[in-house]
Amino acid sequence: MKRLEKPALFPNNKSFILFGLILVLLLGIHLGFEYKNYQNFINKPFYYTYAKVITAYEKTKNKKRYQVLKLRSDEGFVFYTTSYGKDDFNHKRLRLQIFPSENISFQDYLSIFYVRSKIKYQVSMPLTLKDTLLENISSQHQDKDLQSFYNAIFFATTLSPKLREKISMLGVSHLVALSGFHLSILWALVYGLLLLLYSPLQQKVFPYRHALFDVGIVGMLLLGAYLWFVDFPPSLLRSYAMVFVGWVMLLLGVELLSFKFLFTIFLVLATVFPSLLFSLSFGLSVAGVFYIFLLLQYTKDFNVWLISLVFIPFGIFILMLPIVHGIFGMTSEYQLLSPFLSLIFIVFYPLVIFAHVLSFGAVLDDILLTLFSLPSKGKEILLPLGFVYGYILLSLVAIAKRKGFYLLLLCAVLYMLYLFVPIE
Repeated sequence: MKRLEKPALFPNNKSFILFGLILVLLLGIHLGFEYKNYQNFINKPFYYTYAKVITAYEKTKNKKRYQVLKLRSDEGFVFYTTSYGKDDFNHKRLRLQIFPSENISFQDYLSIFYVRSKIKYQVSMPLTLKDTLLENISSQHQDKDLQSFYNAIFFATTLSPKLREKISMLGVSHLVALSGFHLSILWALVYGLLLLLYSPLQQKVFPYRHALFDVGIVGMLLLGAYLWFVDFPPSLLRSYAMVFVGWVMLLLGVELLSFKFLFTIFLVLATVFPSLLFSLSFGLSVAGVFYIFLLLQYTKDFNVWLISLVFIPFGIFILMLPIVHGIFGMTSEYQLLSPFLSLIFIVFYPLVIFAHVLSFGAVLDDILLTLFSLPSKGKEILLPLGFVYGYILLSLVAIAKRKGFYLLLLCAVLYMLYLFVPIE
């Protein structure tokens, strides 16, 4: 008996193309307004603004020490500036005079830019719930790298430079920067726990209710609150949009895993938030989901456990190598641990969440410190952009052509061998 297929998100290619063109038009209009604002911004000699300090760290140049401040202004700008004072900027709100210049590009304006400034005065801000939670997490660990690590995977804070390098050499930056991987685990936890509480009530009190709708809407609200709480990281925003639309599509019985779905989410988010077009984390997040869909398309007839435990983690690692190394050159043989660590993280993440809730957050500290100490040095190997663009083009061909997929996989495997197999 032939299985009934779910209806597609778009009934035909014509409607998909039309919808895409409408979104592109709206995106162009939005970018036009933003460009006008950008011109007004850089043409004025100075502005006064209030800004909250996101992070502050010390650097040295020409034997002079200064602080680099990452700030979010009341107008919504996120920017860097410097201060040669020795003030403690933690939990501070600043009154600034900033001096824009034509050195700030339109791309910088929409993402994050550097601007000279003068601090007029600063005001101490009361501790928020997030600050209290961050301090609680930190208090459970003696090592500063572990404090930085856990605050990053729970609340999207910035890693210390030293730890960021170690994480890069382990090839697990995607496990530390909040993304769809984390949100998928959180969705499974939230939905599973809520369903566990909901099911007995449904069976006894309201058997006519639809669990996917009732539990799903509460789960989406909780995840939405978490997204707001961690200040909308771009990769997490993309993931939340996909989870939300995916949940709606499940309710409607519409086909979920399709490249049209991914492209639509990408365009909708870019239209609403044009800055995402220049977000590296957002781009890598979209690329990761693209290759997951590509792998699922050509492995869907295999056993589900084989797909989940082998094809997806190892396939994503291999297929993403040319993309990642077109941007980040850091290479270490320990990056080969990445797919194994990704699988372990599925259990590790909920485990350490509950451990920190119960104030036993240090339970795995020794293991993590040993892991972080493994890579001692790496080498810089950047893939030229011409090859990256060719690889992306071949990736698009692979959507329609199985032979294109095999060629893509061959290119990725050969590049992996080039990176990690020493030639005597």
